[in-house]
Amino acid sequence: MQSVRLRILIACGVLVVAGVGGWQLLPSDEEKKAPITVGTTDEVTSLDPAGAYDAGSWAMYSNVYQSLLTFKPNFTTPVPDAARSCKFIGMKLQTYQCDLRDDLTFSNGRKITGEDVKYSFERMLGIKTDVGPQALFPTLKSVVAEGQTVTFNLSSRDATFPQKLATGAGSIVDRTQYPVRSLRAGLRVEGSGPYVLKEYQPGVKAVLEPNPKYKGAVATTGGPVVIKYFKESEQLAEAWKNKQVDITHRQLPPKTVSTLDDSKGDIRLTEAASPEIRNLNFNVRPDSPMSDKAVRRAVAAVLDRPKIVTDVYHGTVEPLYSLVPQGFTGHNTAFFDAYPKPDVKKAEKLLKDADVETPVKFTLGFRKDATYAAEAAELKRQLEQSGLFEVSVVQAEWQEFQKAYAAGAYDAYPVGWLPDFPDSDSFTAPLVGTDNTLHNGFSSRRIDELISSTQQYGDRARAAADFKAIQSEVAKDVPLIPLWQKKDYVLSTQAVTGSQYLSDGTGVWRLWELSWI
Repeated sequence: MQSVRLRILIACGVLVVAGVGGWQLLPSDEEKKAPITVGTTDEVTSLDPAGAYDAGSWAMYSNVYQSLLTFKPNFTTPVPDAARSCKFIGMKLQTYQCDLRDDLTFSNGRKITGEDVKYSFERMLGIKTDVGPQALFPTLKSVVAEGQTVTFNLSSRDATFPQKLATGAGSIVDRTQYPVRSLRAGLRVEGSGPYVLKEYQPGVKAVLEPNPKYKGAVATTGGPVVIKYFKESEQLAEAWKNKQVDITHRQLPPKTVSTLDDSKGDIRLTEAASPEIRNLNFNVRPDSPMSDKAVRRAVAAVLDRPKIVTDVYHGTVEPLYSLVPQGFTGHNTAFFDAYPKPDVKKAEKLLKDADVETPVKFTLGFRKDATYAAEAAELKRQLEQSGLFEVSVVQAEWQEFQKAYAAGAYDAYPVGWLPDFPDSDSFTAPLVGTDNTLHNGFSSRRIDELISSTQQYGDRARAAADFKAIQSEVAKDVPLIPLWQKKDYVLSTQAVTGSQYLSDGTGVWRLWELSWI
């Protein structure tokens, strides 16, 4: 696949130091010792890496835990971090072996061994929480530790396995501190990442300090950082306006982003091509009206993506007509080919041919936020305007929302998705494979076969045809509807440097790249 390309839009005006005015943009020596404050709306679901599979949690994990491998900025091939080296054994792509560094310790001082790695994976797969990352490893059959050598035995070929190890799901935990059958309680972290978590107030803030014991792929561990968490994007925008944060990342309100001008004022705006997408997901369990494929296809026939992009997101996202976004191997326009424009008559015929009584009544759940509320309102408007649907909208806080859709509380629910690693497999297996992370009850033998087929190729370009076939099957079965693909925006003051390296779509949040000028 092609690597994600960064397009940095940074004002390059010359700072004229005339009297006091010019120096006011830069921090004093005393201020440079202060932590950099980062604002985000991405919440941490759990400090325990066995208990979360979301962007906010994994952003934390990439700083306080280590995985065997990690991603360098803008590279798609992982490099050793906690490992000295890793490789496939033989040509079958079913045995992967890593030699762990022998100079690593957890933040509590305990030496890290191969047994900790084995324990971390077996524990994560065994606990199997509703919103955990175990769905990422369907091919992992067993883990064997012999001294500092760890061997992963796979049930089938999986060329993407090294990339999966480099994600938050591969975080190594202290086997003496994390219980084997349940998530760890409390607000402490024993990790070996570039940072140590010194203080954590759920939903409020996290205080991170450089880990002096860290050894791995990161050359410089940076300075202290305070992460401030905001429930809604409007609150984050207000904090930026009031200079309560030095840098913001995920998610400013679209209207705010669309009006930013980094040629004016004390700001740096980094705009990057992003693999983040958003899908309208369907609960296909038997007790939901969405269990009927004709109903799901009728929704797809009615939706007007450009209207959502323009009216709700102010042009900060682009319409998406495929499961795999632009820039990734096998991207196509399967949904545009099947549903090229909003067509009420087509939707009406689909329902009539399937003997579905109209209007179809269903529940649309969404995460509480002003932007997502506007999106839900637009979806409801479009669907009800057709006369074929009656939609009840329900909002919930993020963690409640996750648990609710996993339990089947909603018939439909939009969810944003960031890939776990930079490969098209991260958009297929976790989203439409059997036992997928959306917990929507969807399963397709044909799609599962195609997913397995894509994983056998070390040369990922050879998997393109299978990825396209998967997307065509998804457009037929419609377990979800792709809505949009967005750009990634990082906003910082002129006094902060390194913001362009903070995120690149690999799930790694590089707080260590941030520093005062």
